[in-house]
Amino acid sequence: MTYTVLKAKFKKQKPRVTKYRNFKNFDNKKFRRDISEELSFKKNQNNDFYTFTVKIKKVLDKHAPLKEKHVRYNQGPFMSKTLRKAIMNRSRLLNKFRREKSESSKLAYKKQRNYCVKLLRKTKREFYNNLHVSNITDNKLFWRTVKPSFTEKTSKDDRITLVEKNIVMSEDTDIAETFNFHFQETVKNLGVNESVVSSDVEPSLHEVIKLYENHPSILKIKESVTSQNNFSFYHVNEEIVDQVILNLGTKKASQEKDIPMKIIRENKDIFSLHISSYINDSMTNGSFPDHLKNADIKPIHKKDSKNDKSNYRPISILPNFSKIFERCMHNQMYDFFQNILSKYQFGFRKGFSAQQSLMVMIEKLKNCLDEKGFCGLLLTDLSKAFDVISHELLIAKLHAYGVELTSLKFIHSYLMNRHQRVRINNTYSSWSDIKSGVPQGSILGPLLFNIFLADLFLFLKNYNVLNYADDNTPYCTGKEKFEIIHDLGEISTILLKWFKDNQMKANPDKYHLLVNKNMGVCNLKVGDEFISNTSSEKLLGIKIDQEFNFNEHVTSLCKKASQKLNALSRIAFAMTFDQRRLIVNSFINSQFSYCPIIWMFHSRKLNQRINQIHERGLRMIYKEYELSYEQLLVKDNSVSIHQKNLQKLVTEIYKVLNGYAPEIMKDLFVVDEISYSE
Repeated sequence: MTYTVLKAKFKKQKPRVTKYRNFKNFDNKKFRRDISEELSFKKNQNNDFYTFTVKIKKVLDKHAPLKEKHVRYNQGPFMSKTLRKAIMNRSRLLNKFRREKSESSKLAYKKQRNYCVKLLRKTKREFYNNLHVSNITDNKLFWRTVKPSFTEKTSKDDRITLVEKNIVMSEDTDIAETFNFHFQETVKNLGVNESVVSSDVEPSLHEVIKLYENHPSILKIKESVTSQNNFSFYHVNEEIVDQVILNLGTKKASQEKDIPMKIIRENKDIFSLHISSYINDSMTNGSFPDHLKNADIKPIHKKDSKNDKSNYRPISILPNFSKIFERCMHNQMYDFFQNILSKYQFGFRKGFSAQQSLMVMIEKLKNCLDEKGFCGLLLTDLSKAFDVISHELLIAKLHAYGVELTSLKFIHSYLMNRHQRVRINNTYSSWSDIKSGVPQGSILGPLLFNIFLADLFLFLKNYNVLNYADDNTPYCTGKEKFEIIHDLGEISTILLKWFKDNQMKANPDKYHLLVNKNMGVCNLKVGDEFISNTSSEKLLGIKIDQEFNFNEHVTSLCKKASQKLNALSRIAFAMTFDQRRLIVNSFINSQFSYCPIIWMFHSRKLNQRINQIHERGLRMIYKEYELSYEQLLVKDNSVSIHQKNLQKLVTEIYKVLNGYAPEIMKDLFVVDEISYSE
């Protein structure tokens, strides 16, 4: 027998440092009195918005000063003083046993170890039983504690470790600067047109419009725009700003020293008059406040290795006042551009969903297969789609759609002179300039992205395309195999040309071809690359196979749900009934709630497997092991997963028939007029 022993020494993690505003002695009446005095409208009417913000922070710092607390890095929220001492004593007895190797020291260690296990279970049970999920504070603590057991998408372990050229980086300062440089250089590394994107001289609006007047997208937009209506921002009043503030969430991430949205909401009657006045001045002058463009970037892991910086997405955390400005802009622009955006654009639009976009595509493909035809789809890929958008080209497109110059100047001001820095825990990188792209995490960014992409579908009028955000998937149906490959080849040529003309980076080597099983092996030329069809691909979170029966996807859902049930079984002893039920609904049953209409008509065998998982979850909730599945459903006053999905299908049909769904959905359902003879 051969074995290897690795002796490793792990560096002790530094304590977590959390900065927060201390509201312990906060008196809202005194705050309102001081802020009203400080923000006397007559007194400050000549001040700019930056001065307005500074004055609010000055009063807020007086009533709710910033403080920080240090928490042991690996300490669980349920840790008590008694448990900590017991664990320390266990470690002491273990070290003693390793030194002496005597029977008495071994028994003493085992006794203390068993005591720690019982004490840990007791402490956990008491901790969770004292948390009431109906209470906001307890609810936040509950989810912060429970989430790491069920999902990797949690902020419990907010420490990032990167590996660069075989060098491990764990210091927050180094990581922040590395991310900052990486995000800053993204566009340059992609090799898009830097002559415009990276220009240090800010061109005027007339220069931008003149520069792109013969651009293919601009010509296509002007050719298609038939309406004579132009867009311009109208002034907002106090009531509009009030409603915007009320609709903004108070739990969204905010900057460290920012004015909390909760304070803005509770005192909106004081702030709204001032904010509406500043917004109107900005619209008139065409100048978006510069200090509201400074973003703190939080790197969010997407997939694959967490040690690779390229696997992180930059999410912008902007000042709360910026969100109010953006929401007022968004509401007005959204109404104007609703009729301009393509019917195939389902992302970032009210009343549109990923499920609906998939339904449109899947139903057309299945109808083709029912008629013994052939079908295929091409999954495309864009690199850093949100980050490479040319500000100048976007402005030219907005002008072509009919945005008037004063409003265009305001949007141009919003896009230009933006800065960002990366935040890792409580450490910040240096500031960097943003030369292109729309901020991910902003309110206005997704709408601007949709507008930038809208003219693509003018070039693809004769083809079907599934679009959701930056996912563009053309698909074809036909009676002959060569039709499918020919049409997909033509579409790929149009796509690659449009991406190049619009300074976006396509990755043909990451394109995927999926055709129905009867087509056999197919090859498609995309640019200079030849791609072959695969057996299955993931699109918008749904695994699509060659037979379009979604067995592979449902099997994956069952596996994930089963794993989460196993995780629940390890902590269920410490949970109350309400907490167990909440966890089952949030982490197990929710696995089957994403786009269920797409995959719900699966095999009976898979339906039985889903029911078994649902039954197991109900048994964990009620701790009943004698009742049947049907009896558990009655006790829970619920229905099976399949019945829930049928209810969602009926709801979708109701939306379509009553005009609450996108127009393109009407083609999916045919109303049969049946007359009964008496």
